[in-house]
Amino acid sequence: MPTRIRRTRDDRRLADLRAQGAAGIDPDRSAVVDPERFERVLGRVRAELDLPQGFPAEVLAAADRAAAAPDLPSVDWTDLPFLTVDPPASTDLDQAMHLARRGSGFRVHYAIADVPAFVRPGSPVDEEARRRGQTLYSPDGRVPLHPPVLSEGAASLLPDSTAPAFVWVIDLDADGRTVGAEVVRALVRSRARYDYEQVQHEVDAGTAPEPLRLLREIGELRADLERERGGATLPLPDQEVVEHPDGYELRLRPPVPSEDWNAQISLMTGMAAAQIMLDGGVGILRTLPAPDDRTIARFRRQALALGVAWPGGAAHADVLRSLDATEPRHLALLHGSTALFRGAGYTPFDDGALPALREQAAVAAPYAHVTAPLRRLVDRFGLATCEALCRGVAVPDWVREALPTLPGLMAASDRLAGALERAVVDAAEAALLADRLGEELEAVVVDADDDGAAGLLQVLAPPVLARATGRGLEPGATVRARLTVADPVERQVRFEVG
Repeated sequence: MPTRIRRTRDDRRLADLRAQGAAGIDPDRSAVVDPERFERVLGRVRAELDLPQGFPAEVLAAADRAAAAPDLPSVDWTDLPFLTVDPPASTDLDQAMHLARRGSGFRVHYAIADVPAFVRPGSPVDEEARRRGQTLYSPDGRVPLHPPVLSEGAASLLPDSTAPAFVWVIDLDADGRTVGAEVVRALVRSRARYDYEQVQHEVDAGTAPEPLRLLREIGELRADLERERGGATLPLPDQEVVEHPDGYELRLRPPVPSEDWNAQISLMTGMAAAQIMLDGGVGILRTLPAPDDRTIARFRRQALALGVAWPGGAAHADVLRSLDATEPRHLALLHGSTALFRGAGYTPFDDGALPALREQAAVAAPYAHVTAPLRRLVDRFGLATCEALCRGVAVPDWVREALPTLPGLMAASDRLAGALERAVVDAAEAALLADRLGEELEAVVVDADDDGAAGLLQVLAPPVLARATGRGLEPGATVRARLTVADPVERQVRFEVG
């Protein structure tokens, strides 16, 4: 089964890789890495990072018991025909949705896996999840947050299976604005399963059932609202390392619009959750500070130096959305834009003492992680907080006690996930080029030192991002670069220009 290296929206490496993926590269261009060589490197990466190898016996036993005896809700909404939209072959399904018209607007039922129904506070499964923080992804197998009997079985919102869920009921007006939101624990049953390409194909062909047509309609309305409030998220291609019949493939997967429609439902839910927490005076937000004036001024200078238009009065988000990523100068500016999105973290609060920083700058609104509890630890606590606040009861003590600890746990987990992703991609790039020393490859300079003697290149085919030395390197320039180092063991690639 192909395994994608997944990344969060605000990870700097993600921005780098998305920027390189946005180049004018044929998405069908890819290359295959020798499996034996690469698997040895992946084994070394796992050992270096001390990744967990399976689950302790007591955790597996506790998960089996929990799967057999969950804390089920009394509300039954199995009559609603939910559907899921996920990457192909995914089995840890966090979300399912039911979309319908409501007068001139819409009603969204968004079911999120009810992990607290299975994971008791202080249980072996809970303690192990706190140690792990999130599911980690590698081409040779993932390291899950929860044992598969839960994450891919009893707690997953699999088609034709009844499961407990936190169901968000979100009402929207005709413009897609949220006019009401609450979350209810209920039993749900998914009826249909789609992947992004299937959704896109059916919508484009005019054969999509109404829920998928509404997904597009709502998703596009929400994207318009994101632009209106100054959001700056960019749906650019991902670089992936996936299994291939002949080994491991390094490729660029261009997104389809249905991915952004689906993401907008999740973003909308996270924004609703943040508002419920702020109104209730307790919770944990996903925050990102807005770039300061100096950073924006530097980005503006970069744009002007590269010949990219910056209309009078335009915000940096407007400029980012205007970029044509097939243009080398714009590609260089996309790389430079990563400086605008630094400092993401989790901000807990309690007893009505609201934090000074409340917004996620890329979303341009208060935002909370509540839509992926099978794969991310913090979501479980956010969901339990919102459900209690919506019922008008006290937030559970086990949640409040954990809130101050979650930023540290998630930060450590994010660092490990980032190190794994960097190591895997760097190793794949080096392995792919190991037999091509001395060759010259076409590349775009996406960053350069002030003296032009060193910089960062985006090689066009295969899709590799690497350091280079040379003379007179200028961001946005297209160059011929000679490969001088490609070491899969040390995970290093270097080029010389000129």
